[in-house]
Amino acid sequence: MNANRIQSLRGMSDILPDEAEFWDRFDETVRSWLRSYGYRPIRLPIVEPTPLFKRAIGEVTDIVEKEMYSFVDSLNGEQLTLRPEGTAGCVRAVIQHNLVAQQPQRLYYMGQMFRHERPQKGRYRQFHQVGVEALGFAGPDIDAEQILMGARLWDDLGLDGIALQLNTLGQPAERARHRGELIAYLERHGDLLDEDSRRRLHSNPLRILDSKNPALQELIHGAPRLLDHLGDESLAHFASVQQVLRDAGQPFEINPRLVRGLDYYNLTVFEWVTDRLGAQGTVCAGGRYDGLVEQLGGKPSPACGFAMGVERLTTLIREAGGATGSQPVDVYVVHQGVAASRLAARVAESLRDRGIDVLFHCGGGGFKSQMKKADASGAAFAVIIGDDEASAGEASLKPLRPVGELPNEQRRIGVDRLADAIIDATMDWEDA
Repeated sequence: MNANRIQSLRGMSDILPDEAEFWDRFDETVRSWLRSYGYRPIRLPIVEPTPLFKRAIGEVTDIVEKEMYSFVDSLNGEQLTLRPEGTAGCVRAVIQHNLVAQQPQRLYYMGQMFRHERPQKGRYRQFHQVGVEALGFAGPDIDAEQILMGARLWDDLGLDGIALQLNTLGQPAERARHRGELIAYLERHGDLLDEDSRRRLHSNPLRILDSKNPALQELIHGAPRLLDHLGDESLAHFASVQQVLRDAGQPFEINPRLVRGLDYYNLTVFEWVTDRLGAQGTVCAGGRYDGLVEQLGGKPSPACGFAMGVERLTTLIREAGGATGSQPVDVYVVHQGVAASRLAARVAESLRDRGIDVLFHCGGGGFKSQMKKADASGAAFAVIIGDDEASAGEASLKPLRPVGELPNEQRRIGVDRLADAIIDATMDWEDA
């Protein structure tokens, strides 16, 4: 390998054309799905002030303690961070632009997030998320709607084997009561705790319940349950969410150890999980975060949201046999000769004016080599223009992909009728 060659950073991958086209089709499906639920796009900065994430996510979390890409702006000394998740930035924007004061908001965003993690299948240092946030809605109906949105998307994407796990974290006062009992329980078994758990014991003991350390699982299983400390209002909210899911026929499992890795959650939390991605089995997760708007300086406002990992979902789609190849154009324009090339360029633009996708041959070469490239392009038709066609104001139209009993013969046609002929032939193919 050339020592002078600069390569991408570990865990930050290029998305090459075939894969990028597949991602584009995934994005189109997702945007259509979100529009069908009334969600509108918001575009957010990749870099935010570091205190935003410390205040929102919680200073005693893996993300803030170990995973954020933070740096000091050399011009003004400001502490900045590449966004590790999207909710904090979205809430910051909603507060800054006073959006919820106008009306409740259903918002979504798509883009890169950054965490300094050990790269592995389904987990990267630069990764992509679709984030969905609903602000200004207090009832359990929005929680249930967002959960059912996931079920519809898996169907739209042709995915199965994704299971729903559900829990409730109650309200802060209820968690505080549970926290005291949990700390006392863990202190009695302090010799069994690993280093991370001992460090979190008094700062964030609830996160210990989410530990994946096999040596801790028996201890965690016997820990006091937060559900046993919830009041009537929190339990009623959770029961209402479950009822909507049952009415919709959506199976779920209540997982009392599901606590999520961010401090801002309260009440409903959920994860969609699969066993097809190894250890990185969560493809979508979220919940309610009613206190975050006030915590970041806004007027109190209820909120609920979730995020999906694009890399993990696209991996599932590929493994399920979803199409990943490039999307072929409709027409490949072949041309040779000065006059022919000038006419061919005008023809290509006129076809595009009619909504026909066109790949115009560049780089010269004879008709034979150009036709090989036309066939390899996957185009449905070749439009061929030589000097003879140019002098007659015509083009040769050759179908490259015969369908059923339709003829596969080349024919000459006036360039002013070319678009109609292609559109008519395409409709015939679709009807065949």
